Amino acid sequence: MTIETLRQICRSLPAVTEDVKWGSDLCFCVQKKMFLVANLEVPHQVAFKCTPESFGELVERAGIIPAPYMARNMWVQEQALGETLDRRELEALVKTSYDLVVAKLPKSRRPGATFPVKRGARTARRRTRR
Repeated sequence: MTIETLRQICRSLPAVTEDVKWGSDLCFCVQKKMFLVANLEVPHQVAFKCTPESFGELVERAGIIPAPYMARNMWVQEQALGETLDRRELEALVKTSYDLVVAKLPKSRRPGATFPVKRGARTARRRTRR
């Protein structure tokens, strides 16, 4: 697994942006909310949000630890990209992380949100004088 493969997985999701922060961390966000962070320096640690159930299961596996500073928010860190998680499993976990972050966004800021027309709203019309 490479950083480029990870970028492809993340960028395939709607409205994802990426940015390098803190010098060497590649951050993937949706509406400015992070859902995955990857260290650009080898061995490429990868951190992402997960459900409370999968958090407990994942941290029991060798090579995965509670993410420093973010464990209380249910983030885990794979200590070396591709060593513990294969592509299929990582793709599913990235999608879950993305979905968890999107679910916390206001409905109007979620990717693909449409704004319904309010009933009874007046439209700007030009009145003509008689």
